[in-house]
Amino acid sequence: MNKESILLILDAFINYALGIMCLLYPFVAETVGVPFVENSFYPSILGAVLFGIGIALTIEYFGKQVGLVGLGLGGAVAINLTGGAVLILWLILGNLVIPLRGQLFLWILAIILVLISSIELVVHIKEKAQERI
Repeated sequence: MNKESILLILDAFINYALGIMCLLYPFVAETVGVPFVENSFYPSILGAVLFGIGIALTIEYFGKQVGLVGLGLGGAVAINLTGGAVLILWLILGNLVIPLRGQLFLWILAIILVLISSIELVVHIKEKAQERI
């Protein structure tokens, strides 16, 4: 198993976890300390999208044997970097009134998103450079 495959499946599990948390939003919001909204429509839609990204990454990981194509590493990098950057901007500039545990949770999430996408990008570049040799 190459490094790209390991990162794909790790990224899939992160997306599954975040997706489930968003789908269960009303029950999770208070526990992790994120802002609560009256209507959980948007958090549940986000959860479905994140869960779908996890499925697409899993298809990319397992589907090669049967000719299926899912979300590749490049797409995962774009999604994670964008999500992490927007979350960091909200944390810095958004004047969010949330408890300390919520701030810690969101900062950890932002750091994980930026970190995993940075690792994915470096591994992808290195493996593509090896293919050229």
